[in-house]
Amino acid sequence: MKRRSLGYMAGTSVLVALSWILAGQAAPPVHQGLPMDWSHRHLVFSPPSNDAQAAAVMYDARYWQQFNRTHFARTLNSGEAGLSDYALFANAVASHSDWSQNLGSGANAGPGVYPAKYSFQITTATCGSGATPDYVVFSTGLVGSSTQASIVAYDNLYSGCSGTVPQVYWAYNTGGVVLTSPTFSLDGTVVAFVQTSGSPAGIASLVLLKWARSSTQTVGAPRTLVKNPAYPNCSAPCMTTIILKDGSSVATDDRTSSAFVDYDNDVIWVGGGRGWLHKITPAFRATPAEVTTGGFPLQVNQTNPTDLSSPVYDSRSRSVFVGDAGGFFYRVSATGVVTVTATKQLDFGTGLFAGPIVDGTTGRVYVFSSSDGTKNCAGLPCAAVYQFAATFPANAAGNKAVVGTSQVAPPRPNPLFAGGFDANYFSSGNATGNLYVCGNTGGVPRLYRIPINAGTMGPAVTGPALSSVTTGCSPVTDISNPNAAGGTKEWIFASAQASGLGNKCAAGGCAMNFVDTPWLPSHAYAVGQQVLDPSFNVQTCSTAGTSRTAALGQPAWNATVGGLTPDAGAQWVNQGPHAAAHGAWQANHAYQLADSIIDTNGNIQVVTTPGTSRTAAQGHPTWATSPSNITNDRAVRWSNAGLPATASLPASGGSGGIIVDNIVGSGTMAGASQIYFSTQSNQACGTTGTGGCAVQASQSGLQ
Repeated sequence: MKRRSLGYMAGTSVLVALSWILAGQAAPPVHQGLPMDWSHRHLVFSPPSNDAQAAAVMYDARYWQQFNRTHFARTLNSGEAGLSDYALFANAVASHSDWSQNLGSGANAGPGVYPAKYSFQITTATCGSGATPDYVVFSTGLVGSSTQASIVAYDNLYSGCSGTVPQVYWAYNTGGVVLTSPTFSLDGTVVAFVQTSGSPAGIASLVLLKWARSSTQTVGAPRTLVKNPAYPNCSAPCMTTIILKDGSSVATDDRTSSAFVDYDNDVIWVGGGRGWLHKITPAFRATPAEVTTGGFPLQVNQTNPTDLSSPVYDSRSRSVFVGDAGGFFYRVSATGVVTVTATKQLDFGTGLFAGPIVDGTTGRVYVFSSSDGTKNCAGLPCAAVYQFAATFPANAAGNKAVVGTSQVAPPRPNPLFAGGFDANYFSSGNATGNLYVCGNTGGVPRLYRIPINAGTMGPAVTGPALSSVTTGCSPVTDISNPNAAGGTKEWIFASAQASGLGNKCAAGGCAMNFVDTPWLPSHAYAVGQQVLDPSFNVQTCSTAGTSRTAALGQPAWNATVGGLTPDAGAQWVNQGPHAAAHGAWQANHAYQLADSIIDTNGNIQVVTTPGTSRTAAQGHPTWATSPSNITNDRAVRWSNAGLPATASLPASGGSGGIIVDNIVGSGTMAGASQIYFSTQSNQACGTTGTGGCAVQASQSGLQ
């Protein structure tokens, strides 16, 4: 049985490696590129562990898109950059390989809105000189006009590309304001999103946009598009719009729900105002239309209708999962049968602001609640993550993991956005790993790690604070890069909307990353490599060597800051709990045990013997430069704990959702392993002016 499964997987891998997939059992082969949008953070797949699970996901396009992103290294398209190998290396290590582009004054699509990136080639990173370059799409959150794009795309994305990096690929005024995340057709030639027009009562439309590259369009000089009756046979650029209507054919609004594409059945699902769930099919293969039979459009809660968040369709259970602003969570069958989790809502605060995460392999659904309505967190409500089976019955309570405190409204707590699974979860074979969430919605935002064992959540472990004040957080993105310099590295990305603690953020909005690379058995570790232990402590390799075997398991980690942990041939020094920032050394200062600073060499030094430091006249000590080596500083003893395991970047108002383009090594394509997000308020956008910014930044240094 196992051999047959492996043979199936290998055979299908060859099909996907050729970049073709069957989109629906009766459809002809469709060329599939490499999309990355909001939906790929909300429908995920742990590895199938048996034939039944493999059969359940084998026809899901998103499963193979996830497989491609994690199994195929990308290279520079031959002849694209015109740079020498030395120049590529130099760019790869430059301190400023990112970019920031002005989307317009006041541009802000929303804290839960993601950009979307498409690459036409699975194994090749393509610059703007290519016939089909990689491109990334941003919603601006501003009303479109002749002088302001509502949606824009950039190409020539990577620092290794020749010419201006990046370039506007196209920019359109689509006649409304886009406050939702864009998504793609399977072949990347059509962008789908929801926009709102009209005032004060908005009219929401699903927009299907056939784009065309342009050398003249800009954010401030976009091309204006109107609905084309010849769509989908019109010549690009052109678009069609489908007004979202309720069961009485009255137009509804939608400022909270992004479009979700079911590629296999050519269906687009969209939530919207007053609790209406819309089904559009065909979506891309013929003239699109909203379904008005079989119970659709469907008002999921007729007693207390409120706006819906983004829906997620799961092909295995053939269900749509969606929450609403009233805090209720629903499972909707393809025939319109609604199942509600509980008679009382799951969220008593801001409502279920974020769409759920569905594991399409194991059939588990994760829901993010800003307030559980209890008084179980020091007399206050709790922020919580709920877990349900994809086939949950009516009034199911689910499992719950608490991720900090909330507060009793008014004032309302901050929303709880979706979390991100780590690499262990996607490699375990039985859904064992961690889910990272930015919680504590009633106070200072913090990261939390929820351990998951064979699909079952355990109690959350508290991580670092992201801000010094009560403020909003962002969705969490986890990225594992097996091709990073020095070996596999993994990062958690999140942001605080105000008073961010990152060293580079000057107490403003701040995007941050944190190392969460897991420990590996029988692995050859080099000095300076870092892992995150189960207690949220950063451990830095101080003696190179091979770690313990899988049979022995993880070492008994030394919980003392600066303490050493032997690990077969390797040794580790505890850098301490994750922190968003570290201060500088101070003269004549009384340091306490486990205090930490960044020394003049950029390394973290932790106090192993407390006391008072040298005087200003004496100056700072000569710092030890190797992990675990000791520095004497008058009465203080410091232990070198390696480089900081975090980085930060100013992001005014915080960031929206964060996506990644690739996970390749610096030798394959300079600047081709970056992250993308937009800021939530105005700041200086590189050299392109002041406004809301579209940002590309490095995975490691956020520089």
